[in-house]
Amino acid sequence: MEIKPCVNIRQEIDIVGARQLGRQYAKELGFSTVDQARIATAISELTRNIYLYADAGKISFEVIDQINRKGLKIIATDNGPGIPDISQVMQDGYSTSGGLGAGLPGVKRLMDQFDIQSNGDGTRIDTIKWVR
Repeated sequence: MEIKPCVNIRQEIDIVGARQLGRQYAKELGFSTVDQARIATAISELTRNIYLYADAGKISFEVIDQINRKGLKIIATDNGPGIPDISQVMQDGYSTSGGLGAGLPGVKRLMDQFDIQSNGDGTRIDTIKWVR
């Protein structure tokens, strides 16, 4: 695994930076333009959640280069209050910000692997998209 630079999320403009960097990595890895857009959308959702609910956090990228496949791992971490009920936020239509409620369930659908861990010390979400 090759660890790439991370993007600290502290203000709204950082969302754009993380999205652009993730799309660049996806393009370099050979993802289709459709999958590049899926990855960028997932990054937007993850970073917006950090910005809205945790004040600060980061998005990290890892390139996974295995014998039979390549992928991009995106890790969203924050030191916010955590998610009290993960099963609730993973329901389609659930929103605490008045948005569409597509957030985390949408990220899970856009990516190939999705894992969320959260407690009172913050949240960590790991997602992977594999090159087809």
